[in-house]
Amino acid sequence: MIIPKNSEELELMRESAQVVSRTLGIIAKEIKPGVTTLQLDKIAEDYIRSEGAVPGFLGLYDFPNTLCVSPNAQVVHGIPNDKPLEEGDIISVDCGAIKNGFYGDHAYTFEVGEVSPEIKQLLKVTKESLYLGIREFKLGNRVGDVGYAIQKHAEDHGYGVVRELVGHGLGRTMHEDPEMPNYGKRGRGKKFVEGMAVAIEPMINLGTKRIKQLRDGWTILTADGRVSAHFEHDVALVDGNPQLLSTFDYIYESLGIKSEEENEFRKE
Repeated sequence: MIIPKNSEELELMRESAQVVSRTLGIIAKEIKPGVTTLQLDKIAEDYIRSEGAVPGFLGLYDFPNTLCVSPNAQVVHGIPNDKPLEEGDIISVDCGAIKNGFYGDHAYTFEVGEVSPEIKQLLKVTKESLYLGIREFKLGNRVGDVGYAIQKHAEDHGYGVVRELVGHGLGRTMHEDPEMPNYGKRGRGKKFVEGMAVAIEPMINLGTKRIKQLRDGWTILTADGRVSAHFEHDVALVDGNPQLLSTFDYIYESLGIKSEEENEFRKE
């Protein structure tokens, strides 16, 4: 059952999402060759708690850390460790926070130093597919409209769209209805309603769409060992249109990037 939120609840959700956005902005400054993902995890946990929030992933379904950190061929749910990042890596960082009883859940794939043009293109297309999906999250549309937009853009570029892992509704729990696959058919699936909030999160592979899981019970890898990208925003349906609760602005500020990609989805 979809749980719509009123304006006050959506503002509380925005606060939670923005805690995560600022956390990723801080992490962006630290990602470089030689840094370990355990170091990033500690920075994230300390900042989230300093904001009067609680790490949303820590202990959720028994996950052991604050961040899911997934380098290179890891798709999602990677566990932080003491292996240093290397030049040319990419790393997907997924972070959650709970504040005022609501979750924020937000992800970005970072470059470590200089990466290959092939990988840069994957990151570009995956992020483009995120915004194409967000644009379809509007009154009158259905889950399949978002999934179709993401899938078409990714597959038009020859990439694999992960099927087994999906976006989701968001609120007082991390995973609410509806599930938000990154593939689908137009006009299919649950209908969107005013006030609902979702996490839209394309997970796109350079090669095959197929995945496998490590014995740790968490880490998801591409089946062919090629790299994967993951970008995620929290989005609410307000006055019939998508409105971002999260932002990449803090990341871009840290990295010296100028972008207008979020302008059409900002709160007026």
